[in-house]
Amino acid sequence: MAVSRTTLKSLFGVCGVVHRQPLLFPSSLRCASIQIIRSKFERDYQRPGQPPDTRWPWQMINFDFSKGVESVRKHFGLLKDEFFQRWIGPEGKPIIEHMLEQTRVVWEFRGPESLNEWIVSSDQEIGGHSVAYVNLGKNNTTCMLYGTLCSTPPRDGETRYSGYCSMRSKPPKASFDRKKHYDWSSFNTLHLRIRGDGRPWMINVSAETYFSHQRDDIYSYFLYTRGGPYWQDVKIPFSKFFLSSRGRIQDSQHPLWLDKINTIGFTLGDKADGPFQLEIDFIGLNNDCAHTEEFAYELYKKNP
Repeated sequence: MAVSRTTLKSLFGVCGVVHRQPLLFPSSLRCASIQIIRSKFERDYQRPGQPPDTRWPWQMINFDFSKGVESVRKHFGLLKDEFFQRWIGPEGKPIIEHMLEQTRVVWEFRGPESLNEWIVSSDQEIGGHSVAYVNLGKNNTTCMLYGTLCSTPPRDGETRYSGYCSMRSKPPKASFDRKKHYDWSSFNTLHLRIRGDGRPWMINVSAETYFSHQRDDIYSYFLYTRGGPYWQDVKIPFSKFFLSSRGRIQDSQHPLWLDKINTIGFTLGDKADGPFQLEIDFIGLNNDCAHTEEFAYELYKKNP
């Protein structure tokens, strides 16, 4: 295979820079360059063709005295609840009830305030044409996720694929916006009662990670809806969820951390343009004693 002279020069030039870097740059400059590269690759998504947001952090905050007072009152109320719940037991329940709990309803839609716990998004964030909405169903007892899917990519010269809609729960927050996680370690099965239109969905569960480069890691599994007027009870063991990052299934698989759950979401991207609809009654958890599988996928042992 022939290699051009320009390619060889570029390869030797890069190698030379790598080998001479410890001699030319002091440690402080190397750390600064690493931080610049890290911030470059870990920054949030920016739509192609749009100018970067150069505002200062304090310019993005909307200062309002009345909202500040209400926020302080809210967070001190949460702090009070956290203090007294610790004396009762885990999550404010007696320890016996917590140990013997077999089922739990985490999300149910029984009023307009229940929709405030969810975030709806689509490919409009990257210039696409799909739309998604969420409303209450009949008698205000269900959640109706509907919209139109369009897989036509935006004409920005960079985006090649498009066409997705999703709904994701907001991560739980403790008092003063501290991190909080759902503890599902007492359960092994996800239980949903849904009614769809026959489209396949993807259920995504995100958990807390140790490192910042793992923030896009999610655990996913397929949700196949039957369509028609009848409700569908779906039970999916957590051992079936597989690890993926930015849409790519990872070679190194490991079980989901059920004691540090952040969010759960539903994503549609089957490339079938047209309207869609998914109705959800509740999202709960089960402890199925007959299910003893720890993880459904092969775990590779690394060479020590």
